[in-house]
Amino acid sequence: MDGNAITAEFAERFNAPIIEEFRANGGRLGGELAETPILLLRSVGARSGATRVNPMAYLEHEGRYLVIASKAGADTNPAWYHNLKANPDVVIELGTETLRVHAEELTGPEREARYTDAANALPAMAEHQSKTRRRIPIIALTPVDRPHR
Repeated sequence: MDGNAITAEFAERFNAPIIEEFRANGGRLGGELAETPILLLRSVGARSGATRVNPMAYLEHEGRYLVIASKAGADTNPAWYHNLKANPDVVIELGTETLRVHAEELTGPEREARYTDAANALPAMAEHQSKTRRRIPIIALTPVDRPHR
């Protein structure tokens, strides 16, 4: 499916078994995602106000969890990106741990450095950027329940 055609309904159907497996296995996934660090992002819909759960790959950097709004290289940002911009105080599930975090988009040299890290750690990210003219955002999720490392 073209990344521009991803609907909320499609994403929900695709994500549901991943979320179920994640929660049933303490944050561990099998198959193609077995080696990919995954967290569950619980955000509040920017327009609907409904709670949304999205599994996503992440990188850990200096006590923050970095997520990439690639939407598989679509020309538009994913819905969860807009949700975080409207409501940046959210919850993530990391393994069996639940953390309150504050979301902030990275900019400038920090964004560039972290995108390079992401492309090296998750090769699909470089491919996603090559599919679109938009600059793919990187969001830092900073825990508010525990001190930075």
